[in-house]
Amino acid sequence: MSEDENKENQPVENEEEPQAENVEEPVEEESVEEVQEEETTEPEEKAQETQPTEELLLPRDTLLSAGIHIGTRMKTLDMEPFIYRVRPDGLFVLDVKKTDDRIRVTAKFLSRYEHAKVAVAATRLYAQEPIKKFCQLTGATPLIGRFIPGQLSNPQYPGRIDPEVILVSDPRADAQAVKEASKVGIPIVALCSTDNEFAGVDLVIPTNNKGRRALAVIFWLLARQVLRERGELGPDRDPPATIDDFEAKVTREEEEEP
Repeated sequence: MSEDENKENQPVENEEEPQAENVEEPVEEESVEEVQEEETTEPEEKAQETQPTEELLLPRDTLLSAGIHIGTRMKTLDMEPFIYRVRPDGLFVLDVKKTDDRIRVTAKFLSRYEHAKVAVAATRLYAQEPIKKFCQLTGATPLIGRFIPGQLSNPQYPGRIDPEVILVSDPRADAQAVKEASKVGIPIVALCSTDNEFAGVDLVIPTNNKGRRALAVIFWLLARQVLRERGELGPDRDPPATIDDFEAKVTREEEEEP
């Protein structure tokens, strides 16, 4: 059993200010999406496929084909423990076993909260549909699109909500939500790629947080595990919504919107 699972649902604390190691400029969202949809024929992916057999939430080749392990060409010291290696093209590769472990830990953690007291925020376009589906299945509260300042911290704001935990799809893109949650003392769970830092984040799921298919797989798995942890879904059953249902359906015009 992993160290994370032994700790049950305790958030992972950040002890020092992270420093970024710049390798190249980070890959843009569309670039990462193109990379993740290519066949995973790189030696690094082959090496992960040939690791000792272990129980994962989904078959390893399914996770790899979705690109959940594909990072950017930039890494931070915070994310270094989750990086498997760097590809010849400069992209950092995440360890899918560690991603799997953190999904399990996060599901146990979130399942302890009242359904509607779990808020899920996403500014990135590709994360919005997965979050909508996640919230429909689990009863969590979606915060989609631009995060309105004061939504968590201003008692005078008419649209203010009062969650007990918040999950963000990218701590950089969702920086306002992270800032306000930290200010009011709400635990923060974040999907983090190789270029993210942990400032203000309590629990990290290392994954490709920019790719369309990767986000669909991660949120589908997280929804399934939360339902299983609550006892609302059998240990060998899947939710009624499929991974395809979780995947964002966007046009090129929507992708190019600022």
